[in-house]
Amino acid sequence: MTPTSAIGAAEVRVVNDPMVSSARRANRASSATGWVLTVLVGLFLLIDGGARVAGFKPYVDGLTQFGYPTSLAMPIGLSLMISTLLMLVPRTAILGSIPVTEYLGGATATQVRVQDAWFQFPGVLGAMAWLGLYLRDGRARELIPVRHP
Repeated sequence: MTPTSAIGAAEVRVVNDPMVSSARRANRASSATGWVLTVLVGLFLLIDGGARVAGFKPYVDGLTQFGYPTSLAMPIGLSLMISTLLMLVPRTAILGSIPVTEYLGGATATQVRVQDAWFQFPGVLGAMAWLGLYLRDGRARELIPVRHP
């Protein structure tokens, strides 16, 4: 048997190994779940940012309600849309997730300040965004390793 055929035979055994197949299925399921979470959060944030850029009255009035001038609707909406798009692109996902988290943290702080009952909603969105990233991107799992006992 030549070294090449020995390697080929070993590869075949690994591919047919039920443990490897199970791990691949789990990895695919994890990645798919991560993408679903990421897309849900991303769509919500893109709509929110786009509505601010477009100047939809409820979104602009919301800024006034929370104490911000309406002139900030466009810059806030653009920054949210740009960082969300960066979060959705696999190559820049971690880079985009950081300003998305900053935006959502500011939204949480603003809602707490005005005693809005929905103050936890932006935090939940941020947690969903990072969970989605964690499940779909190995680089995120390297940044935030979860240790099993």
